[in-house]
Amino acid sequence: MDSLIVTITSALDSVEKELLGASSNHGKRIAVLCTKMGKLLGKNTKEISGLTNCALLHDNALTEYILATRMGGHYDSTMKKHCEYGQRNADLLGFNTNINNFILYHHERADGKGPYGIFEGGGPVEAELIAIADSIDVVRHLQNLKFDDLASVQKTIREETGKKFGKIAAQAMLEVMDWPTVESLKDEFINETSGAFLVPWVADMEDKIIFNLVNFITRIIDYKSVFTKHHSTQIANMAYLMGKYYNYNQEEIMKLYLASALHDLGKLETPTAILEKPGKLTDDEFLIIKKHVFKTRKLLENIDGFQDICEWASNHHEKLNGTGYPFGKKADELDFNSRLMTCIDIYQAVREERPYHPPRSHKGAILLLDKMADNGETDKSIVNDISIAMAPYDGTELPSPESVKSL
Repeated sequence: MDSLIVTITSALDSVEKELLGASSNHGKRIAVLCTKMGKLLGKNTKEISGLTNCALLHDNALTEYILATRMGGHYDSTMKKHCEYGQRNADLLGFNTNINNFILYHHERADGKGPYGIFEGGGPVEAELIAIADSIDVVRHLQNLKFDDLASVQKTIREETGKKFGKIAAQAMLEVMDWPTVESLKDEFINETSGAFLVPWVADMEDKIIFNLVNFITRIIDYKSVFTKHHSTQIANMAYLMGKYYNYNQEEIMKLYLASALHDLGKLETPTAILEKPGKLTDDEFLIIKKHVFKTRKLLENIDGFQDICEWASNHHEKLNGTGYPFGKKADELDFNSRLMTCIDIYQAVREERPYHPPRSHKGAILLLDKMADNGETDKSIVNDISIAMAPYDGTELPSPESVKSL
């Protein structure tokens, strides 16, 4: 779980950079600083794990918040909803320790002038630790901080104590943020630093945990664009249904379900302007789009136990005749679930509205897949199975796994 959270954080950093101009590796720097402060304050291993992972995920709802702002036509200068959505999402992950309000209150101020009006000490100290680390990194760009500027940062912390920052958090930040720590937060060192400081988190992949994890992941990925706000959710639901159709055992179904939820993780690094371009993409823009699958593979390939999940997730644009991407794999290099993922992705994508095409019906999607099968691109037997299995859902959204477990 800790490796997956770091992976998701890395993808989120690219969203922050695109939409807010934030610096790279922001989440990892906040997590390292919070881990050090938590240890200084005598937190135990479980408590530090909760703090660290909430620090990594403090901006997990950024895509959903920004899309809601765009669609609602309003601007929330306090980012209150961003905090609310973020806490709701983190609560899905089944932490083995209390994380109540850690993310919800991470934009509060000691003087009560934050979005919820919480004064210093009115919420968990963990929220105050995330708040000070987040604020200092955003304002002072710690990855570029020079030695001569460190005293200025420390002076700012002292001046803002009791106003912006709580006393406990400010004192902890001053104690941990010496020059060796600042050096370790620079981009060239941060992966090694975070690997050394972040607390391992192992979870049994029970069905309930995976359902919640998929809900968490798809909220982050799908809200990247107004046109994809249900895409990964529906892909995952369809994969679950197809696993039931093929009478897979439950472990195989859940692995396929998780792989489907993660298949577009790399798209978080694709500019929204390209995802929502109404006309035909240029060759250069299409090349950028194509990179998302390679990025998905790079993000997932080093997570222990994710070998099959990584393979199925990152093969969803490969074709049996070698005309797919990113590697141009052919039929003998693609296992059944990789072929299934390709068909599921195509089917669901053409069923949805896009800037460049209206939504197709079930019959229209199958006709397209059939044509591709005739061209040697997709697996004909899988297309036939999808035609049968998805027919009852024509014109409706696919049901969540909880409602089809008994099938």
